[in-house]
Amino acid sequence: MSAIDTQRDPLFVHPALFYGSDEEYLAGLVPFVTDGLELGHPVAVAVPGKRLDLLRDALGDAARDVTMLDMAEEGRNPGRIIPRVLRRFADARQDRHVRIIGEPIWAGRSGVEYPACAQHEALINAAFTGRDVTILCPYDTSALDAAAIEDARQTHPVLWEGDRRYDSEHYAPDRVVARYNAPLPVADEDAFTVERPADVSAARRFAVRRARELGLAGARLADLELIAGELVTNSLLHTSGPCRLGVWAEDGHLVCEVRDGGRLTDPLAGRRPPRAGGTSGIGLLLVNDLADLVRLHTAADGTTVRALLRL
Repeated sequence: MSAIDTQRDPLFVHPALFYGSDEEYLAGLVPFVTDGLELGHPVAVAVPGKRLDLLRDALGDAARDVTMLDMAEEGRNPGRIIPRVLRRFADARQDRHVRIIGEPIWAGRSGVEYPACAQHEALINAAFTGRDVTILCPYDTSALDAAAIEDARQTHPVLWEGDRRYDSEHYAPDRVVARYNAPLPVADEDAFTVERPADVSAARRFAVRRARELGLAGARLADLELIAGELVTNSLLHTSGPCRLGVWAEDGHLVCEVRDGGRLTDPLAGRRPPRAGGTSGIGLLLVNDLADLVRLHTAADGTTVRALLRL
């Protein structure tokens, strides 16, 4: 993956708020919201359910002027947060400074989800370079482990602790992206090889058949069919060799994986909203939108994209 510019942006502001209690949470976030409203800034809050209720109650009538989103639902897959939550809100209001509270990492996140969450936080910096936006990310120091807090110091150029506001000495988002670009183990499962566009329909049928056998049903089967089709088509478009499609169950999820010999050089692929009239990147964007989690590993010898759907 290409390196992310680690220079601090004079326009875009991306602080991490460290809090250890509900009182510290509200002391940091409520003024951020109310000050923004007084200045005429559009404000959005995307935090997990119970935290959303806590903030809504504390804001009182002011909450009616805030876009309130449950991050546990909207950001269940961290790969959809930039295009479907942050960019969607900010892009519709480009004539004014925008304030967003985004809490993508909380104690309920699983170990499988966390690498994608940390990479998301790092990639926000590249996604909003030069934008007149502040995205404030709360971190619960009483519930998250030390590694998550250290990652926050590397993915956020500015840190807030109580009344302190200071630059992070450890800011290095490109290192976080690289650290969590870890190989995904090969599953001991039958795979379907796709060599040419004529194989795509058969690949989709293979994926649906396997998913049905493993317990996926209803509308999620249709989602799985779309995901499998987009992943193999994307591979054929961007690599010169065949790809392998695998579908299996693991830890309560249906896993749909495509491996090929290409290398993904754009870390924001699948995280940018499509340009008007454009089609580039739509495939991975759709996969991020439909899946409950997307994990990715890319290196000189190939790329693996793994989409997970809860069973």
